[in-house]
Amino acid sequence: MFDSGEVVDPRVHCEDCQACCCRKEVLLLGDTRVPSHFVVLDAWGAEVMERLDDGWCIALDRQRLQCLIYSMRPQICRDVAMGGAECVAARVESDLC
Repeated sequence: MFDSGEVVDPRVHCEDCQACCCRKEVLLLGDTRVPSHFVVLDAWGAEVMERLDDGWCIALDRQRLQCLIYSMRPQICRDVAMGGAECVAARVESDLC
């Protein structure tokens, strides 16, 4: 992991979150290691992570709130810093966080 210098909220932890970031559309760019059964094409023909009917990422284990493909997760998921701006924004947008 790299240090982006981003200011993070130290009160935010993935363990007590409701996986708010897992409700965002995830565009797959470049060569990914994401298994093909998790990938669909969006309306414009771009590869994205499939989402369930309720908007959750298909790779999320909803019981444990953990990514099933964590070691192969897309770069965009790797780039979201716990407690960083995108993380906090996802928590604010979600009714669950």
